[in-house]
Amino acid sequence: MTQIPGSVEPTPTSRSSVPSGVTIPAGRVTLPRTLHHLKQRWGLEAATPVWINELGGLTFRFEVNGTTNYLKWSPHHPELDLEREAQRLSWAARYIPVPQVIDFGSDSDGTWLRTEGLPGESAVSPRWLRDPRKAVRAIGIGLRTLHDHLPVADCPFSWSLETRFDWIKREENRSLVDEAPPIDQLVVCHGDACAPNTLLDDHGKFLAVVDLGRLGVADRWADLAVATYSLSWNFSGDWEDELLDAYRIDRDDGRIEYYRRLWDAT
Repeated sequence: MTQIPGSVEPTPTSRSSVPSGVTIPAGRVTLPRTLHHLKQRWGLEAATPVWINELGGLTFRFEVNGTTNYLKWSPHHPELDLEREAQRLSWAARYIPVPQVIDFGSDSDGTWLRTEGLPGESAVSPRWLRDPRKAVRAIGIGLRTLHDHLPVADCPFSWSLETRFDWIKREENRSLVDEAPPIDQLVVCHGDACAPNTLLDDHGKFLAVVDLGRLGVADRWADLAVATYSLSWNFSGDWEDELLDAYRIDRDDGRIEYYRRLWDAT
């Protein structure tokens, strides 16, 4: 990563609200050269690091003309594809509430994605951690909204088993290939339906989903298994059946177990 002098302070966000695979930046964070130039070009103010992922990707919150924007930056890496996320956000925005893409680009150092902020909080923000039932039900309702409103026939993206099998080491995970359950219902899945990726409004109602870099057509249990899986990473107690009730579906332990194994393998 090419860096420049100058740094910004991390956000005081609770660590329990951080998605899996990322951390709150510790101490001051040096802006990559690209973000420094973009910040100047766009007149962005008050850069606040939100998190850094294990592959070096950074997310910052900015204020511009009194409006909150988010700016993601990633070094070039096959698992960090912000162009893919920009394409999926732009497509999904025609049907469901998601962050609006403002700008996307790349250079020799990496890629960036700028989106509008939304007037809500993550389902695992400190406020909603204190009211887990409301948060969990909003996650379930949000998934149902996504699955009901994104049109499978018009979706150009896949998150199918075949697509995901290409990402795993077949010999080490042969049983995942051989033991795949029959499709229950094809929907357009979020692809990373962990609890932090649902936003709630001030009343605790579902507002929007974020982080759609893996969005694509798949069995709905690919999302439901991961959404319920993630609850124990963020909330105290057992809330899985509450989420499934809010989604309006009966528990399917076989598919839940399979898609969690697949998630862990990829």
